Amino acid sequence: MDIILTFFVAYLDKTTYLLVDDHKKIAWKYSSSWLAFDIISTIPSELAQKISPKPLRSYGLFNMLRLWRLRRVSALFSRMEKDKNYNYFWVRCAKLICVTLFAVHCAGCFYYYIAARYHDPGRTWIALSLGDNFLEQSLWIRYVTSMYWSITTLTTVGYGDLHPVNTREMVFTIFYMLFNLGLTAYLIGNMTNLVVHGTSRTRRFRDTIQAASSFALRNQLPHRLQDQMLAHLCLKFRTDSEGLQQQEIIDSLPKAIRSSISHYLFYSLMDKVYLFRGVSNDLLFQLVSEMKAEYFPPKEDVILQNEAPTDFYILVTGAVVVGEAKAGDLCGEIGVLCYRPQLFTVRTKRLCQLLRLNRTAFLNIIQANVGDGTIIMNNLLQHLKDMNDPIMEGVLIETENMLARGRMDLPLNLCFAALRGDDLLLNQLLKRGLDPNESDNNGRTALV
Repeated sequence: MDIILTFFVAYLDKTTYLLVDDHKKIAWKYSSSWLAFDIISTIPSELAQKISPKPLRSYGLFNMLRLWRLRRVSALFSRMEKDKNYNYFWVRCAKLICVTLFAVHCAGCFYYYIAARYHDPGRTWIALSLGDNFLEQSLWIRYVTSMYWSITTLTTVGYGDLHPVNTREMVFTIFYMLFNLGLTAYLIGNMTNLVVHGTSRTRRFRDTIQAASSFALRNQLPHRLQDQMLAHLCLKFRTDSEGLQQQEIIDSLPKAIRSSISHYLFYSLMDKVYLFRGVSNDLLFQLVSEMKAEYFPPKEDVILQNEAPTDFYILVTGAVVVGEAKAGDLCGEIGVLCYRPQLFTVRTKRLCQLLRLNRTAFLNIIQANVGDGTIIMNNLLQHLKDMNDPIMEGVLIETENMLARGRMDLPLNLCFAALRGDDLLLNQLLKRGLDPNESDNNGRTALV
């Protein structure tokens, strides 16, 4: 049945890396590779002995050909190692155990076979333990004795109670010990890799912490900065070890998949942000695709007062101090949109996830959506008015002056200036050659 099913299983073409499901190609590939061995390995041993020449009947060669089926066991383990439903560590351990038990079993059985076929039973290795009549002992005792010899030889313990006596046994033992050199190296190498893989991340983390601590002490950094450095490194290790490296995973995917994932995770949050209230769905989709999700530990500075406005952030989870921000609130947007040094220092209160958007990427997207740029500016100005804060009132006046002089980087249309009744801005936009008949999202022009 297994052979028949193989004729209907597609295979991966190693030249094109495409699955081939053409039945003729599948049949040809299988027939020219493993079909003959698979058929031979299924022939019943009794039938094989009857059709074999008399000198070969006692050796059970066709029984040994059944070992060919083990290649399917190896393929099974290979698939399980790549299957996310199984733990790689335990699958690998199970494979190593099976390899070891199979090697020990085969060596013990073959070694016993040599003793059982020797013309003088008293001059065999097993006779040293069970006596000359070992053939009369139970099968279980003989098997355990054979496995005992095989395991003590494999592990290089060699108690000396069982050892080769005749030449045949000596020759087999020589080859078995040479084989054990490779098998032991294989087992130790694989186990070392498994252990090192589990501890290497912790070792690298400790080395990084040690290097950061040395850097801080060498440069006499304040304790607050030292704590922030170490907290950030600890958070990075924690997110990596717990599988929370969200942005790294997203960045490794094609752009279309990245955009779809970001849309699923963050679109509903972006739709609630005051700055983007009323903008088109196309703009929101583009903005979400460009945002980067980042984690910040407690008491870490996200934005410093008076630093250059290169990015702004949207809080996803956690809390930051600028007032008291909640999920969906913005940080640093005033500095980015008005292109002025950041007004406040923004610091996390607890573990936070924030979406970061670069100012250049943001403006590039807005340039292709002039109408949405006008809506965003209106939302910002209204937000500054609603805050009823003396500092924000000064920012509002300064922003309106910049608008009037045409010094804002956001693309604005004539409808925006007409709606505000700003003659100076209207004059500046007309000098730039903007079309007075251009309509906004509601179909209105500056003349209506």
